[in-house]
Amino acid sequence: MRQRITYLVPEGVEADPSTVKVSKTKLIFQSANLAAVEKRLTTSSSDIPASVHELHIRWASPRDYSAISPLASRIPPGLHVFYTPTQSSNEYAISNSLDIEITDGCSSDICPLLKELFDKDLTCDSVAESFSRLPILSERFAASSTYQYFHALPKLLQFQAAFARKACDKGDTACIGRIATLSSASYFDIDFDAISNVLTLTGFWPISSQNGISHQVVEKLRVQDTVEVGVLHSEKADEPEELKLGGHLTVLGDSEKPSQYAHSVALETVLTNDTGGTLFSFPSRHHPLPEGSRTTYSIAFQQPTGLHPKLDIKFPAKELAPPRDSCALHAYFTLPSALFIDRYQLSDPLFLASQNLVSLRSLSGEDDLEAPDWVVLRWGSAALLELAHPDTALRSSTEDWTVTIPTHLRYLSSALSANESSSPTDKASLDIPWPNLFWACDAEDGLKMTTNPFDRVNLGYDGLFGPRTMFYHIPPQPTNGKQLMDTLSVPVLDARAADWVQIATLMAVLLGFAWICWKLVGGNVQSRRKTSQKTKDK
Repeated sequence: MRQRITYLVPEGVEADPSTVKVSKTKLIFQSANLAAVEKRLTTSSSDIPASVHELHIRWASPRDYSAISPLASRIPPGLHVFYTPTQSSNEYAISNSLDIEITDGCSSDICPLLKELFDKDLTCDSVAESFSRLPILSERFAASSTYQYFHALPKLLQFQAAFARKACDKGDTACIGRIATLSSASYFDIDFDAISNVLTLTGFWPISSQNGISHQVVEKLRVQDTVEVGVLHSEKADEPEELKLGGHLTVLGDSEKPSQYAHSVALETVLTNDTGGTLFSFPSRHHPLPEGSRTTYSIAFQQPTGLHPKLDIKFPAKELAPPRDSCALHAYFTLPSALFIDRYQLSDPLFLASQNLVSLRSLSGEDDLEAPDWVVLRWGSAALLELAHPDTALRSSTEDWTVTIPTHLRYLSSALSANESSSPTDKASLDIPWPNLFWACDAEDGLKMTTNPFDRVNLGYDGLFGPRTMFYHIPPQPTNGKQLMDTLSVPVLDARAADWVQIATLMAVLLGFAWICWKLVGGNVQSRRKTSQKTKDK
């Protein structure tokens, strides 16, 4: 098993080697509370049979956080699953590695595994019914998975319990405590593919999430494990496509002080600076906005929402400028099955321009415009929209630049508006994750993005672009308690009035039927009278 722990101190702060104490089995970073932390665990899985070709699980917390270079990538909050099966797909390979017993009896589907790991109430019956197929807009990009699934999961409590049962001995409070820190993680990734045949788990903790949690101590879980630790800070890059980091790297057991081990981060180019530290650069897909940019965004549904809610995305107009030439502004949505976008409505250029939209680049998932929510089987839909942005003249305005996304609600079952502790109402609540906003820019030919040791792919939207696309992520600015999840109040049938509605509907149908019969009979009688009168006249 291999661990990689990376401490990222804020920009402008250098990594001081005197705050790092190293022994053969332990490292203590005394200033860990001033740094963001990425932890990666890679374990061998050579005993896993050929079952799942590719599985990427991405979870993001609904809590807002400050991203830090080189970990600038973002996804909408919730649980994202990207899956590519083999011809004999079998989820038992991964379930056995985590000691999870699947009781469903279905060995060709990963839905039972997801329910066991994350949430027993997942609306996931099978891959064929509940997952959607990922579209491919760029044939050159080969890293896209076949299927996609999303669920608005706010916490990882069930996964933490399952992982602790597998990884920790009974009574091992230190091990359980390490797993408990996932409660404050901003995102958590699980990756498995049949080619490398390894399982990788990655978590990220920003500086603001470490209140009451200590990441100072790094220890080997087992004597034979490899533990690599980096204390790094951002440097000014020489090229706009690159990121540059400096600091100190250590492999536990190889040295008793911070040093420069090139193999510890698998970099192609590592330079030693004058202080004995490490300096390296690499091209990257994901970037924060350029220094000095204060662009942020916020979202809100127009009130009243009704059955056709309109979602407003607001930017400060004077700050919304592309970071470089040939950049386009995009929004990536993951919408639950109860809310959808009408692709035909967004095919009218005049309507798009009136909402400050350019085009609907991609829409996958459930696209039935008439089906009520209780008959929809898929998880929902994913949409990529290109947004318009103000030109130079409009950026002098002090007002907000607003982009409006028209959405539509499906009819919901009245059962969704009640639970065991409350009486039925005429309203239901839907959790709508905030979209991910970014600039997509063309990079120079010949760049090898895969040399980035912090590269993060299979995020849903990256597979819709070419392999040399760079993403400059716009940070959100929530006002609802720093939550990146909006609650939409939805009108539903009040279950207390359901009987009266049935009776009233039946009476209306009967009265309508009687009125039609009366008109038909009356018209027939009148026609006969006219015919008889004509006969008499003749």
